[in-house]
Amino acid sequence: MAKYIKPLCKICRKYGIKLYLKGRRCESDKCAVDQRRKKIRLIKPKKMSEYGLQLREKNKVKWYYGILERQFKRYFEIAKKHKGVTGEVLLQLLERRLDNVIYKANWVYSRKMAKQIISHGHIIVNGKKNDRPGYLVEIGDVIELKKNSKLKNTVKECIEEYKTRVRPLWLKINDEELKIEVLRYPDRSEVSIPVEEQLIINLYSK
Repeated sequence: MAKYIKPLCKICRKYGIKLYLKGRRCESDKCAVDQRRKKIRLIKPKKMSEYGLQLREKNKVKWYYGILERQFKRYFEIAKKHKGVTGEVLLQLLERRLDNVIYKANWVYSRKMAKQIISHGHIIVNGKKNDRPGYLVEIGDVIELKKNSKLKNTVKECIEEYKTRVRPLWLKINDEELKIEVLRYPDRSEVSIPVEEQLIINLYSK
């Protein structure tokens, strides 16, 4: 993720939705988005241009998945070459990122934390160490926490804390063995971020 020296909560307030950039804080009463919603705003929001709306959707997705502009454009080029609706394929690719899979399995509190444990060599994919947060998982991939990892207790604590959170049906998650198996690719309906992907496609199609 690109370095951003200002408070991350400002980003969520800007887009008006939770992007879960600060992990546990986003789930608490201190969440900036929830606090803003409680306040009555009398100021009428400014009308945005078509380009502004397109740029807004793209940046919202970039922050949500924690990727840079060059990475995002690369995913778009890959999506264009795949069969199917380009926007849906783009979101499917982003959902298949290894750091996102670890986060959706409730092993970590945020995608930023997921990137850290992957890059530090704590994650095993198909029996081999994988230190690439952007690795795209395939059907049949088996993801495990390194057996002698010092983060084992932390991961179990995170799983226990988020045990009521709904987890993706396209993943088979074994909390006892700390193992994840990819059963299929995610559907568009399983992408949790509210985004109009067609605006992003229109932006890059100019």
